[in-house]
Amino acid sequence: MITLAVDAMGGDAGLKVTVPGAVAFLKQQSNVHLIMVGDEELLKTALTAAHAPMDRITIRHSTQIIEMDEAPQLALKNKKDSSLRVAINQVKEGLAQAAVSAGNTGALMATARFVLKTIPGIERPAIAKFIPSADNHMTLILDLGANVDCTPEQLVQFAIIGSELYQALYPENTPPRVGLLNVGTEDIKGTESVKQTFELLKQTQLNFIGNVEGNNIFTGTVDVIVANGFVGNIVLKTIEGVAKFMGGAIKDEFSANLFTKAAALVAMPALKGFKGKFDPRRFNGAIFLGLRGVVVKSHGGTDALGFAYALEEAYHEAHADSLAKIEQGVATQLAVLAENQIANDSAVADNIG
Repeated sequence: MITLAVDAMGGDAGLKVTVPGAVAFLKQQSNVHLIMVGDEELLKTALTAAHAPMDRITIRHSTQIIEMDEAPQLALKNKKDSSLRVAINQVKEGLAQAAVSAGNTGALMATARFVLKTIPGIERPAIAKFIPSADNHMTLILDLGANVDCTPEQLVQFAIIGSELYQALYPENTPPRVGLLNVGTEDIKGTESVKQTFELLKQTQLNFIGNVEGNNIFTGTVDVIVANGFVGNIVLKTIEGVAKFMGGAIKDEFSANLFTKAAALVAMPALKGFKGKFDPRRFNGAIFLGLRGVVVKSHGGTDALGFAYALEEAYHEAHADSLAKIEQGVATQLAVLAENQIANDSAVADNIG
């Protein structure tokens, strides 16, 4: 039985989304128990109205809610009994294998990092997300906004934790292909930081395939794409914007006149398939990677279906025991990197001598 802790009060709509989303998720997964955190009376009322299976739900009362625009550090300091923090505490105390929240991203990251700490050898957690690409392939991109400025060493750490997560969830794709997002594939391209990252990645045991460009994201030729949070967040928001634009443009074209409306009826099965394949709700759930605990962030403005998919993401990570595999893999990879760096430094010293 997998247990997930849910911040039931988080997000733009709170209980109106989290409760029906949780109920829908429980209908899909039979071996899951949820710890729903929030105002007990309000939760009971909402769960009863949704005909929730209470034999698979535990309610944890909390007295505070972190607002979506609240300053992360103030929330961390002043709201120790918030639904967000109490949910993360369930993971810390070993009562749940993962926590899910649609709440304030900054507060969730600050709280998760404070409560759970980072994996040994990982300086900062990163935000990671799977997106669909060609041939039903999934590509993991990180960091998506947690760290605007990153050192080459930190980018290498992101590559390692991303590769280890991918290997844990998709063992058939071992070893995952890791690419460094850049303005060109040549190793001489990019900023000085990116060039240094490239050289460090060559010294790891990762299946590093070199630099990749933005047009490689959807080709299915790379499994893990690494970038700093500034670049990664722009990429993510661009993808979301293009998907929304394409959906609107296709709708406008098919509703332009009677002829196109008739054509839309004929094409309806294909259009529904296209819409379903690229429905952003199906890929809701960003992973706070690098923590000593599984935390998944749902989009704050998603609906019940989107929140159910965020719970599904947390379930898959917990079911695959991804955290233990990531910690073990990180230790191995960092040890190899350190040995190779010592060997390279020694070789350089010998050449100078």
